[in-house]
Amino acid sequence: MSYTKRQFVEEAFAELGMASYTFDLSPQQLDACLRRLDTMMATWNARGIRLGYPLPSNPQDSDLDTDTQVPDSANEAIITNLAIRLAPQYGKTVSLDTRTTAKQAYDTLLARAAFPIEQQFPRTLPMGAGQKPWRYDDPFMPAPSDPVLSGQEGPLEF
Repeated sequence: MSYTKRQFVEEAFAELGMASYTFDLSPQQLDACLRRLDTMMATWNARGIRLGYPLPSNPQDSDLDTDTQVPDSANEAIITNLAIRLAPQYGKTVSLDTRTTAKQAYDTLLARAAFPIEQQFPRTLPMGAGQKPWRYDDPFMPAPSDPVLSGQEGPLEF
């Protein structure tokens, strides 16, 4: 079972040293943090880090108790990076350990999201020495196909 948005918010506050057992968070603070979480995840989504996080169509439509369906490998990156984004609002200084952890976790997400761009061979490339000409009518690679591709929630690529 994945984290809810509320759990991400509470963990980010705990990372800042403002845990719920010490500080009572007001509904306004929780809503402000939820908006920061949604905008951070939308930014990551635009950068190609698609984790399945449910982005609201309107900031008022976001709910703290929504299950995020984010993989467990991304939890640390979300919590620590959200804590870094929230720290200036609350006058907190983020520790070096938190910054280091956030950077390493974010780099891991980037590495997981990186896929090489698929390329097709040009029509002018010979098939090679292993391809006997009597087996094929044409000694060159087949013409590249030009399908319309779209990734998960991504722009169309031609």
